[in-house]
Amino acid sequence: MSVTVGQPVPDFSAVTTDGAVRLSEFRNRLVILYFYPKDNTSGCTVEGQRFRDLHDRFAALNAVVFGASRDSLRSHERFRARQNFPFHLIADTDQALCRLFDVLQPKKMYGKDVVGVQRSTFLIDSEGMLRREWRKVKPDGHAAEVLATAESLAS
Repeated sequence: MSVTVGQPVPDFSAVTTDGAVRLSEFRNRLVILYFYPKDNTSGCTVEGQRFRDLHDRFAALNAVVFGASRDSLRSHERFRARQNFPFHLIADTDQALCRLFDVLQPKKMYGKDVVGVQRSTFLIDSEGMLRREWRKVKPDGHAAEVLATAESLAS
């Protein structure tokens, strides 16, 4: 079962660079959950930097931002520190969140068929409903689009 826009997102728990969290802890806040393929790669770094640069504006909307990938917690901690991300990263090493949000997609890498994370973002409202999803995201400029949508929901 995967999430659907306009439906409640099942409560989930995740391991982050700030410890374990549950989605239900963020009721009464907007949750921005963006999935990216790999720490310390060019596109994923740019995407994270854009969310970092707009973080104060997301916080002003009572929104919390999480980045998620299949990388280890240790890798996330180094990536977060190197990029000065003010938000936490989810280590989805068992791919449970990736499956819930249906972001694992077949890809070609160096001529081989692999299953990778499709860059995607999900906006969950203060009641836990999925309000918007973006798939096949281009890293540059995407965070600003998410912010504009969050601002329209908050007003």
